[in-house]
Amino acid sequence: MQYLVPIGIGVLYALLMSLIREPHRRRFNAVMVAGAGAAYLSGGGLGGWEFAFTALVTYVAFRGLDSWTFIGIGWLLHTAWDVVHHLKGSPLIPFAHDSSLGCAICDPVIALWCLWGGPSPRDLLHKERPALLKDQATPRETTS
Repeated sequence: MQYLVPIGIGVLYALLMSLIREPHRRRFNAVMVAGAGAAYLSGGGLGGWEFAFTALVTYVAFRGLDSWTFIGIGWLLHTAWDVVHHLKGSPLIPFAHDSSLGCAICDPVIALWCLWGGPSPRDLLHKERPALLKDQATPRETTS
């Protein structure tokens, strides 16, 4: 259960996020990955590295405003940071020893959904296959 629950949370996150219409879905997820990047700032235990990591994820999230690929990269960066915190014994939630491990399992699920283009279930049913690592502008976004 320790491993299945975080996977389920990642799937549930993707399903709930898919209720938001594009392009707001992508932009909202860019904000979410920026917030996740700052999750360890309040005592994460890695000193100045916490600020450097937050700056990096903030840049990646900014690029994610226009790119699902960058949002996916942001979640993978957060996964790596979760692993570092888990190995160091400095969990995301101080009273939940394995919280960083759970986050490190959940985040790649979200990252894969983002790298797949953040599709909704309807998108999946109406397309043969979303383009992995390819950002597609919706017709409303393209302006002349």
